[in-house]
Amino acid sequence: MSLVDFSVIDDSSLITPSFEERVKNNLPFLARVAEGEEKYQDSLGWHTVSEWAGEEWLERYISLADKVRRHDGCLVVVGIGGSNQAARAVYEALEEKCDREIIWAGNTISPHSVDKVLKTLDGKKNIFVNVIAKNFQTLEPGISFRVMRDYLRKIYGAGYKDHIIVTFTEDTYSWRLAEEKGYITLPFPQNIGGRFSSLSPISLFPLAVAGLDISAMARGGEMMEKALKENFSPSNPALRYVTARNLLCEMGKSVELLCYFEPRFFRFAKWWKQLFGESEGKDGKGLLPMDVCYSEDLHSLGQFVQDGKAVVFETFLSIGKKDYSYCLHDDDVADGFSYLDGKDFWDINKAAENATLAAHSRRFPCLKMEIDSLDEETFGSLFYFFQFSCYISCLINGVNPFDQEGVESYKKDMFRLLGKWK
Repeated sequence: MSLVDFSVIDDSSLITPSFEERVKNNLPFLARVAEGEEKYQDSLGWHTVSEWAGEEWLERYISLADKVRRHDGCLVVVGIGGSNQAARAVYEALEEKCDREIIWAGNTISPHSVDKVLKTLDGKKNIFVNVIAKNFQTLEPGISFRVMRDYLRKIYGAGYKDHIIVTFTEDTYSWRLAEEKGYITLPFPQNIGGRFSSLSPISLFPLAVAGLDISAMARGGEMMEKALKENFSPSNPALRYVTARNLLCEMGKSVELLCYFEPRFFRFAKWWKQLFGESEGKDGKGLLPMDVCYSEDLHSLGQFVQDGKAVVFETFLSIGKKDYSYCLHDDDVADGFSYLDGKDFWDINKAAENATLAAHSRRFPCLKMEIDSLDEETFGSLFYFFQFSCYISCLINGVNPFDQEGVESYKKDMFRLLGKWK
């Protein structure tokens, strides 16, 4: 399959004159990222896909998943941010292929959400809980795990521990506590931050429980890794993508909109926003990553994008091959849409996408990425592509891709208000 076809659509000719020269100037950044810098070695566990998604690890995830699957139950994933975004993106996009249910918890403090999860679980015969946290001091999964422990005890009594799988960092207090209580354990990679954990046990284990092909995900990631690490030319798609977006930032664009005409990308876009927002948004730098689901959002934000303040540019994420089809038929009602008789929804959607791309690119350059199809292998490729791209972009901007000090700021005030600290 074609991994990612990247192009710049620039009817306005704003970016074309300097773009190719800038790509060549950024080649040294590509070389540094392909090699993996020594100073970031404790954060590059994702950089080589096989480190946490090699054959032995995949067998371990699948074996543990089979223990859950044979009970024909459901899995509750307790995690927030990088601890659930990637897995949830794949699960919701490919839900029709899943034969086990995953319920998502621990990503909100809303009592309504807690109540909704518990009501969803009522009547289910076999419930397993996967708690995921690199640093188990985060409020949302911490208190949600309390709720789930209480719920499981009421159902299974002392045997509740057999229904809990924890994905914690080894040799930490929480890991030792989990071992003491007899929970099933999976390691949270010490050398991967949450938002880079798409091809690790954080995502792969729950997706294996759901019945998805995690070996295909790993294969897609490895294919993309090879393609990006071995191409040291200006044609490298990750280099071209980050060069274009950073050049547009210099030209005064402060918001990147990830645009998609396929709603199955909704959760993936949330993962993408966290990846770039937490990685680049430092020292007064970085683009604000946002997303729009077209054609729906054309009727809410389309006016601003076309004629509002010139602060945005768009990156279109597109599927090339038809995977669903429904043709319109004449129903003998003069409703004004007879010009669409016999046309496929797929083709109508593509026409709207192409028209939007053409109209918007007359105002500002648009970036476009096209994938062949939406499946496990493609998701593996996309995750690696954007993680690799994000690393390059952060180096160009001179920021650390792997820390997130700003995230900690609100926690200090929150913990003080809740009485953790005096």
